Amino acid sequence: MKVTARLNNLRISPRKVRLMANFIKGQDVIGAIDQLGTTVKAGTPQIKKLLESAVANGENNFGLDKNNLYIFNAVVEAGATLKRWMPKAYGRAGAIRKRTCKIIITLEERVEGLGRKSKEQMEKEKKARLEEIKKREKEMKAQAEGEEKKEKKSEKVAEKIEGERGKKGEAETKGKGNWTNKIFRRKSM
Repeated sequence: MKVTARLNNLRISPRKVRLMANFIKGQDVIGAIDQLGTTVKAGTPQIKKLLESAVANGENNFGLDKNNLYIFNAVVEAGATLKRWMPKAYGRAGAIRKRTCKIIITLEERVEGLGRKSKEQMEKEKKARLEEIKKREKEMKAQAEGEEKKEKKSEKVAEKIEGERGKKGEAETKGKGNWTNKIFRRKSM
């Protein structure tokens, strides 16, 4: 079974991306991901991400085994070209072409049906994932409510402390007189 993933309008020249696409063609998926992780070339991170996306498509949509997949084909096509102009001497203009590309990665199984999951297994895994997500959401809500309660308590305590400080400050200023008022009340000579 063939699985494809596609990336459109990548702002890198197709000539640069083709180097890596041809490099991984025919390799096992796991080996290709390792190679892309260590290679420093233009477009490598995007190709790696697209390859991981294709693997996820195969595993989640068709129940394929990651260890049984290889890269059947990797095609890099030219996308839309952005045309810009650079002023040149004597009033001329030189063309600048900002090229884009489209990448299509096709995966296929080495041995047909090896390690493939049945529809029932896939549905069970999907239900388990959904239940886990709901469980996480409940935990997050409970945690958020706990934090809100703590914030309210800390606000009440802060208000209490400020109220006590305010009363003490008023008592001090009435009895002794505020020395800052005396300084700033003076008139210059």
